[in-house]
Amino acid sequence: MALLSHTNLSLISMIFLSGSLVMLWFIILSGVTHTSPLRQTHFLRADTSGITGARPISQWTYFHICGDGNIDCGPARPGLPLGDAWSGNPTGAPVELIGNYGGGTTSFTFWYMWRFGWVFFLIALLFEILAFFSGFLACCSRLGSAVSGLISLIALFFLTIAVSLMTATFVKMRNAFAADGRDASLGTYAFGFAWGAWTALLISTILFCIGRHSSKRDVTPRTQSRWRRTKSTRSARSYDGRRVKEEYP
Repeated sequence: MALLSHTNLSLISMIFLSGSLVMLWFIILSGVTHTSPLRQTHFLRADTSGITGARPISQWTYFHICGDGNIDCGPARPGLPLGDAWSGNPTGAPVELIGNYGGGTTSFTFWYMWRFGWVFFLIALLFEILAFFSGFLACCSRLGSAVSGLISLIALFFLTIAVSLMTATFVKMRNAFAADGRDASLGTYAFGFAWGAWTALLISTILFCIGRHSSKRDVTPRTQSRWRRTKSTRSARSYDGRRVKEEYP
């Protein structure tokens, strides 16, 4: 059936892959602009009042640490230390978060958890872009579906690590602030986009793999009817030829 052909499966896969890419870009661009939904996108919002060098409210985004509403953001930095929200060797900050990394702002655990998570997001984004463009090959052949499925699977591997590290990092941070008697909450938009991107990529990968094992020929009801008529005509001609030979030996 046409709905099960590798061409149609590939098109559906690319739609889900596009959705995953859009949600990843929403995460990466959070804090860059004040428009929705980027303005509401952050990983963690916490009360940092009274901490040396910190804003009253801090929100952690992909490239920035911002104030309430993703305004008054600091400079964009790749893999920024989570303790960049305050000064080095601060007073008043949760002890679990403070260490010798990032200029005396961040502990060993949170320094490496988020830096690796940040890098894996970028790697996953790169492979998703490659999978998207290879998806055009998937529309043409089952081999293209296999290639796209493999690249999507690699992207899914790295995105799984990235989203898992992100979740572990900011849940632990929220718990550290809560244990210190401070209000803290996870960012609904950022977590929704991250896990939504993962889910969309998973579905896309599965569909690419199914397209690899779909029928070799895209058969529509119209082509089926034509094939049957052609087969019937050929059979009739063959029968007439045999009958003529039998009557005139």
